[in-house]
This record gives sequence, C-alpha cells and structure tokens, in this order.
Amino acid sequence: MESVDVRRPDAAFWRGRRVLLTGHTGFKGGWTALWLHRMGAEVAGLALAPDTDPNFYTLARIHEIASDRFGDIRDSSFVADAIAKARPQIVLHMAAQPLVRRSVRAPVETFDINVMGAARLFDALRGLKGLEAILAITTDKVYENPERGSPFRESDPLGGHDPYSASKAAVEIVAASYAQTFFDEQRIPLATARGGNVIGGGDFSEDRIVPDIFRAHALGTPLTLRNPSATRPWQHVLDCLCGYLIYAEALAKGENPPRALNFGPQPGADMPVSALVGAMQNAFGMTAGWRHAEGPQPREMQLLALDTSAARACLGFADRLVGAAAIAETARWYLDFMRGCDMREASARAIADYMA
Repeated sequence: MESVDVRRPDAAFWRGRRVLLTGHTGFKGGWTALWLHRMGAEVAGLALAPDTDPNFYTLARIHEIASDRFGDIRDSSFVADAIAKARPQIVLHMAAQPLVRRSVRAPVETFDINVMGAARLFDALRGLKGLEAILAITTDKVYENPERGSPFRESDPLGGHDPYSASKAAVEIVAASYAQTFFDEQRIPLATARGGNVIGGGDFSEDRIVPDIFRAHALGTPLTLRNPSATRPWQHVLDCLCGYLIYAEALAKGENPPRALNFGPQPGADMPVSALVGAMQNAFGMTAGWRHAEGPQPREMQLLALDTSAARACLGFADRLVGAAAIAETARWYLDFMRGCDMREASARAIADYMA
C-alpha cells in the first residue's frame, strides 16, 4: 500500500464505544464491523441475513465479532427493540436496497426499505440517552445529473433518475428534516455521507462490475457489460470507510463538520467501466475482453464524478489506494479467496496495513 500521510480512524476514540451498525451483513457493512472490532468498539449489527453465497459476512466470520439482530428495518418494533438492547453511542446506518437494476424491477420495495427504513430508524432514536452521533450512508447518485461532466458538490440539487438514486436523495431530505426538527434540539448531530462507486474484496452482489469480473474469471465465462463507456468515481472500500469513520468521529467530538459530505477518489482518478475492466482482468491474470449486453437496458448516467474538497478540507480525508493500487488490492482479496485462505485473517491484515 502507498505511504501517504492521511487522517485515519482514532482507535482510542472507538475503543469501548457502543456502535449500532445497520446493514452489517452487506459488503461495506461487513468491512466496517471488522474495522470497528479491530479498534475495540462494541458492535451491534441490525440487518437481514446475507443474500448471496458466498458473502463477506460469512467468510470473515462477522458473527463472531458483532452481536447479530436479524430482521427487517421496515419493522418498527424490531428496530426499536434492537436500539433498546444496543444502547448505541454512535449509529452508522448502511442498511439499504443498494442495487440500481433491482430498484427498477422493484421500485416500491426500494423506496420502502431505503426511505421509510431510514425514517423508522431515526424515529426510534429520538430521545435515546447517551447517543452522540448518527451517520446515514447514501450515495454519489443523490444528485440531479444533467451529465455536464462537472464533479458534484454537496450544495448541488438533489435528484435521481432511477428509483434507487431517487430513494437515496429522499433519505437526504428525511435526514435533514429529522435533524432540524428533533436531533438539533438534543445536540445530537445527524449527517449523511455520499460515497462514490466502491470496489474491494468480498463483494459478491448481482449487477456490480467487480463481482461480475470475478465470476467470469472463476467460472471461465464471457464477461458482459451493459454500459462500458460510463465513467464513475471508483474508490477502494477501505478509503471510503476511512472517510465514514473519521466523519462519525468528527461529529461525535463536536468538530462541527458539514451535515453532508462527499467521499470519493482524488481528482482525475475517475475512469470508464471498460478501463476498470481491463485493469481488473489483467490483475486477475485473465485474457482481456468483454461483450456488450444485448437487448434494452435500464438507462444509466454516462458521467458521474464527485467534488470531495469539503471532506478533504474539514476532515483531512485523503484516499491512499488510488487507481492501480485500488485495483491490485481488490484483486488480491479475491485471489486469496480462490486459494482457500482464511478471509477473516486476510481482511484484518488489509485493515492493519491500511492503518499502519
């Protein structure tokens, strides 16, 4: 990994802190649970059971380091009971229906999970004693996107063409409403983090580019791309989560950062899907190549980039795994998995190296 002077999560801050992590059975949620555990936090997870096989949650044995509460975030009584048992000081809200194409197939379900799930969580947290900060994770896709090519700033208009993007934009409004109506009076910061397109080991989701590349490699099948020319702000999962964790720290410590921040790669690190595919195939030792998906596909934005200068200025955020380094680190995890390595140890080692 590169040796870059960046602000990293403060283990002394997290040690012994009670953290409620929703979505801990997901890709980013599992990595977050492992990182928090390494720093000594008491992690309570709230999520549905994993929906892929294999999955990071099982491979990294997250059930050994987080108290599991399996259930639906749309169930108000379940959410309230989980909060009462966890008594969290910090809440990291990652539970969501996170897939664009699934949102097109199931728009009402997506809005219900993402928007009303967040509202139910915020509502159950009102009046909770000992609560220090709430950070809700949304996405880089919350912005109205006229595809001018300019990186989005936090002050740009919210929008969302597809149901997933629109649902996450709505979460931004719900979070701001709950903050201004309830949590500001309690002096509990409620903020949102808008992350870029995250890559990294342990993602096995459907309709995501890196898992698709890995599956093609593992099965020896042709790789099919829907939108090879689309450009995205690819970011390694550890860089993204580093931003989330230092943001939550800053909120809880009273540093008064903005209540919405973008997290993505440094300027110039965006690349088209086809370029990412070629580099990832090379890292896997695959023969480069892909074919274009046939038939009509849901509309996807061609250009998407984030202006992350606010997070860099107010938090000291900086990405360490940029471009080729992010791709190499991602490929290393999957190759270790294919070799039968202990993926808890491999993942914990990756976090330790990042923090070194």
